[in-house]
Amino acid sequence: MKKTFVILLLTLFASTAFNALAQVTARWGVTVGGVYNELHFKQTDIFASDRRFGPSGGLTGELMIHGVGFGFDASLLYTMRSARLHMGDRVAWSSQGIGTTNLNMHFIDVPIHLRFKYRRLGGVEDKIAPIIFAGPQFSFLVGHTKIGSPDQIVYKTTNVQLHFGIGAELFNHLQICAGYGFNVGETCRTRVLDENAAKNRTWTLTATYLF
Repeated sequence: MKKTFVILLLTLFASTAFNALAQVTARWGVTVGGVYNELHFKQTDIFASDRRFGPSGGLTGELMIHGVGFGFDASLLYTMRSARLHMGDRVAWSSQGIGTTNLNMHFIDVPIHLRFKYRRLGGVEDKIAPIIFAGPQFSFLVGHTKIGSPDQIVYKTTNVQLHFGIGAELFNHLQICAGYGFNVGETCRTRVLDENAAKNRTWTLTATYLF
């Protein structure tokens, strides 16, 4: 009797799992875009830091549950986050011959989002479907500009951002999304002047074509 009950439970579980998988659509595609980055220092008067644009691109996968509208996406992206630092405004750096310089930070980004795609628009969703998304983004520093000798900026090799945004899917394949992300911890810090910490704050605009 117990064995029969266990078999029935396993059968029910397997049937439920199969039906759930049958209602899931998995797609992958290519993403290209750009980022508008601010390197925000905790001590805001240390020196001016201007926002700059950088490129982004890579692969994206999407997993959506039919009839619900919820799903997940994950990407593997190269992203360059930049800032223009007016370090020469402080004697600590101008005395070393360091002036205004562009700082480029090269990352491998792995964003993972919970997303909602609204597709109950009476057929209009086949032309345009609104999207909202939110989730963490893990960023791994793979290169950066060297400023001075020794380097006057000390970097964290792993960053975590909170990332969220909105967008739309066009004709069931092309997704245009805009988002904003900010670091949970520090991105880097200056080597002198109390080792002042800074965080990336980034606006993103991407286009993803899903096959």
